[in-house]
Formats: sequence, C-alpha cells, structure tokens
Amino acid sequence: MSERVLIVGLDETEHQEIISRINIRAVAHELLPQIIVKDGVLQVESRKGPWLVTVDRVVFHAIYENDLDFFAGLVLWGGPCLPNARAMMDARLKIPCLARALEYTRFGLPLRGYAGPGTLFQSDTEKVAKWGNWHCGENKERFTGNWTSSEACIIEDFLAGQAVRLVIIGDKYWQIRLEGESWLKSIHSEASDFMEVDQELLEDTKAIGKGFGLEILANDYIVTEKGTKHLLEVNHIPNVTRFPELWQAYADYVVSWINNIKVS
Repeated sequence: MSERVLIVGLDETEHQEIISRINIRAVAHELLPQIIVKDGVLQVESRKGPWLVTVDRVVFHAIYENDLDFFAGLVLWGGPCLPNARAMMDARLKIPCLARALEYTRFGLPLRGYAGPGTLFQSDTEKVAKWGNWHCGENKERFTGNWTSSEACIIEDFLAGQAVRLVIIGDKYWQIRLEGESWLKSIHSEASDFMEVDQELLEDTKAIGKGFGLEILANDYIVTEKGTKHLLEVNHIPNVTRFPELWQAYADYVVSWINNIKVS
C-alpha cells in the first residue's frame, strides 16, 4: 500500500506548495473532513468522489468550531500527526489550556480567577475577563466593579505593558512585538514586527511546549514597564502566514516531517 498524508486547514496555495515538495501522495481539505477510524486504520473522505481513502499521517493547521472530537478521533487512531493530536486536544479549549499551562510556566502570576456562566464578579481593581475558544483578541473585556458574563470566563488583572509573542517551529524561534490601535494587541497589526528574543520567555515557551507535547506553538506574554513578565495565552495553532519567514520555516518543517516520519 502506497503512503498518503492528510493535510487539513491550509488553503489551496499553501497545501499545493507543501504537496509539490513531498515524496508521497496527499489528500488536502481546507474544511474539516469526515474521517473513520477502524481497526487502527484512518480513512478520510476523498476530494474526488464519495469514497474514503486511507492515510497514514496527518498534518493539521486550523481552528474550527467543532474540531475537538476530530482530535479525539486522531488520538484513538494513534498514528503520526503534526502537531501531536493529544496535545491539540489538550490545548484546544482556552480555559483548560491556560489552567494546564500554568503548571509549566515561570510567569503565571498574578493568580487568575474564574466566573461561571451568569455569575456576578466584583472587583475594586481593573480586571480582564476572557471567555470562549477563539483567539485574535476576541471575547475579552476590561472592567472595574461588577461584571457578569453569559459564559464561563477567566478573570485576570489588567496589566499595562508590551505584548509579545514567542513562536517556536521545531528548533527555530522568533519573538514578535504585538501591536494594535486599542489595548487589544495582535500579530495581524501592520505595526507588529520581529524583535530581539528574550531568553527567559523563550525557555518558558519551550517548557510549555514540552509539557503539552507541541512541536509548534506560540505563547503570548505581557512585559510591564517594570520588566515583570506574565503569560497571557498559549496558541496551539499559531499564525504562520503573517510573516514570510514564519511561513517558510513552517513549510520546511512540515515537508521534512512528512518525508522523514516513520510509519509502521
């Protein structure tokens, strides 16, 4: 049986670049495909017709609203997956992901709070509420006094300072200054750019990646004017297209992984 890789999440141009450089067949889906795991074999819907094809390795790079059960299916399959399927499953939901990341980071203070759906949270100091499972600055609100969320949320101190992102792809890494027109900062701002790597933040990101089992990740931190450092969030599927350097490193890493991974 000839080998085949499933690529999920990259757009047409991106996955075609990957496919042109690998030495096995591929089936690529921009949207979350249907899969079946049977007797230890993973099958996925074909793009060419209403049938299933067998794959022996998976590359996944996207965030979908309903992808958690998909990750569980990949874990049950147990075959080679990039990133690690168990790690993606553990990191997908933001509140549990942050709670677990606090076990590995040096920069977990100040202590976080939590508010269940519909509960009233009262604070005399400025806080930030974070809820939901999307990134890019969504579902965050600053408040002082009384605040009620319709969803479960993390409550943390508002910390002024410079937001930065540490990106790791295999053995390569970068630090990016996150910018934005409001207090919400993002890699997507035109003003965001590379900056000198802080070795403490790099080692912290490596420790979190090792703890989760993630070969690719991006951690967001805030560095205050006093120089104190604080973990904000872990991105298990980081943006790799905002800067050409990131895309090239990601594409090279994926190609090498596909071509060299050993399957039984």
